[in-house]
Amino acid sequence: MTFIYLYIVILGLILGSFYNVVGIRVPMIQSIVSPPSHCPNCQHRLRAYELIPVVSYIIQRGACRHCQTTISPLYPLFELITALLFVLSFQQLGFQWELIVAWVFVSLLVIITITDVHYQLIPNRILLFFVIILILLRTFIQTEPWYDAFLGGIVGFTLLLLIALVSKGGMGGGDIKLFGVIGLVLGLSGTLMTLFIAALLGSFVGLLLMAFGKVKKGVPFAFGPFIAAAAIIVYFFQESIVEWYIQTLLL
Repeated sequence: MTFIYLYIVILGLILGSFYNVVGIRVPMIQSIVSPPSHCPNCQHRLRAYELIPVVSYIIQRGACRHCQTTISPLYPLFELITALLFVLSFQQLGFQWELIVAWVFVSLLVIITITDVHYQLIPNRILLFFVIILILLRTFIQTEPWYDAFLGGIVGFTLLLLIALVSKGGMGGGDIKLFGVIGLVLGLSGTLMTLFIAALLGSFVGLLLMAFGKVKKGVPFAFGPFIAAAAIIVYFFQESIVEWYIQTLLL
C-alpha cells in the first residue's frame, strides 16, 4: 500500500504540473506542447531538473535560476492540491471503476480553478473536452438511478442559467456550463448541494475580502474555485453532510 500511495502522489504531482500548463495556456489559445516550458521573463527553457513538481520550486527558492524572477507559489500549490485530491479519491473509493470518474473530475476542477484564478475565465474548450469524457464514463459507470447523472447535468445548467438571467449577468457563462458538467458526476441532489455550499463559501470569502479592502463591492471575482471546492466536498462527503444535518434537526 505504501508503494501504491507513493505512485498516486507522484502521478498527482506530475499531472498537477501539466494542469498548470493547460490552465495558463489554453485560455490564451496557446499550444500546450510548444514552446516547451520556459521562464516568462527571460524565456530560458527549463531543464528537466527545473521541472520537478514542488521540489524544483523549493530548491530554487521560488525564483528563476537565470533571471531571479519570482515564481508564483500557485504553481506548486496546485501540484500539491492535485496530488492530495488523487490520494483522497483512492482513500474514499479504493480499487473500483468510480475512481476513474473521481480522478477525471478532480482534474477538471483543478484546471478550471487555475484558469479562473488567472483569467476569471472557464474556457469552453476545457469544458467540452471533459463533458465528452464524463458522458462516456457515466454511460458505463452509472449512478443509481441510472438517469440521475444526466438529470443533474440538465438541472445544473438550467438552474444556473435562470440565476444568471434573473441577476442580469450575476453568474458567468463558464460557471453555468461548469454546473452542467458537475451534474453529470454528482447527480441532482449533489448538484443542488454544491450550489448551496459554493454560495456560502463565495459569500463568506467575498465579505472577508471586502472587509480587508481586497475587493470592492460590485466588482466580480472568480467564483470557479468556490464551485470546485464545494463540488469536491459534496462528491466525497455528501452522505456524511446529510447525516449530520438530519442529526442536527433531531436534537
